[in-house]
Amino acid sequence: MTPMAETVTPSSTSGTTTELLESLDPLLREWLPRQRWFAGKGRAVTGFDLVAATELLPSEGRLGLYHVLLRVHQPPVPGALPQPGDCYQLLIGVREALPPRLAPALIGHVVDGPLDGRTVYDALYDPRPAEVLLEALRTGARVGALSFERDPAHEIRDQLVARLMTAEQSNSSVVYGDTFILKLLRRVTPGVNPDLELPLALAREGCARVPAPVAWLRADLDTEPYVLAVLQPFMNGASDGWELALRELAKGEDFTREARELGRATAEVHTALARALPTVTLGHAQLELMAGGMTERLTAAVQAVPALRPYETGLRSAFEALADLAREGQTWTAQRVHGDLHLGQCLRSPGDGWSLIDFEGEPSRPLAERRMPQPAVRDIAGMLRSFDYAAHSAKTPAPDWAHACRAAYCTGYAEVTGRDPRTDPVMLRAYETDKAIYEVVYEARHRPEWLPVPMSAVRRLATPDLS
Repeated sequence: MTPMAETVTPSSTSGTTTELLESLDPLLREWLPRQRWFAGKGRAVTGFDLVAATELLPSEGRLGLYHVLLRVHQPPVPGALPQPGDCYQLLIGVREALPPRLAPALIGHVVDGPLDGRTVYDALYDPRPAEVLLEALRTGARVGALSFERDPAHEIRDQLVARLMTAEQSNSSVVYGDTFILKLLRRVTPGVNPDLELPLALAREGCARVPAPVAWLRADLDTEPYVLAVLQPFMNGASDGWELALRELAKGEDFTREARELGRATAEVHTALARALPTVTLGHAQLELMAGGMTERLTAAVQAVPALRPYETGLRSAFEALADLAREGQTWTAQRVHGDLHLGQCLRSPGDGWSLIDFEGEPSRPLAERRMPQPAVRDIAGMLRSFDYAAHSAKTPAPDWAHACRAAYCTGYAEVTGRDPRTDPVMLRAYETDKAIYEVVYEARHRPEWLPVPMSAVRRLATPDLS
């Protein structure tokens, strides 16, 4: 492998960093908002701050490679307080010209600065730069602020051919020879990322329901760690839970057995997390804050999506019921959870059954919030909503199919934990209502044609006697 160059950071006395950013600025302003993983769609990009740039392959060669952490500035969301710009991770390849196979990766042609006359592109589309990352992880390299770390208990073979997964994701994933998959986080924040923290904790507990991390990439900047990527075993032949459910639904096949087994898998992960990491008791003050936050999100959602207004009182009653139980002295146990559990976060292997993946949580939530202990029923509510989404995504909506899957999932969960989530109807309804409200706002903004799906749940959840 070509020797890696050192990091160039904004604090450098060299003008290289400033010149690099200035030359890329007009190209990135146009390219970034078009990416699936860019969170600031609908708002103009007003500027950039370069957090760090590391030259992994010399840019003056036939093929150059920069690892870039870039803070993006945009106008604040209307009605929201100004926030620091999001920080994104980019792998920028540099060539004289792109071969036709890399046309979808084009960022643009540089006309000034240190890369004048060269073509820059998203390097993850290119097997050679992607293989540079795997080699760095295999050898435990350190390049400037970048630390490529690995679990010595796992062997990483070299010369595994890389290919980018092109499915729409909020991050980017590269598969190496059907052996490993590297998840490269696109929007990154400083701190302990649960997408590495929780799978490592589960591996220590011997929980086989989550692929154990093999290696990972971190950056230490201004005394704060950033988790940038995680390498895990690739589950070759596994089916995505969402796609599997839709296929079975389209064929008219029963899915309750799979739903029940998925409930058992979820319970095994929750049980292992409760052993591995601290649990806490949520009392009156914490529960009232929780209910208050849900109510505030409802108020904001009604303002954003007028279609919610007829159901506001009924939806609010779900959160009021939770606050009432808190005032009566009821408590709940909270623990670390997945945080964004749905069918698309689950894989079904022919021989090994269900696995849970992607423990990043909801990327739009602050990292500190994603790492807080929460009632396990939050994950369960997310999965119940996912069954509902699948049922209403069919050519002919199948609410009975969703009802049967929801019941089977809860039954499977109870078989492992001894606690059926349906015996906690107030908390379950509150979390499912909160999730449905989030879905309504998301669909109204991004996929209006999908809005009837969460609205059907809103009508159901607004009924006060829901069990």
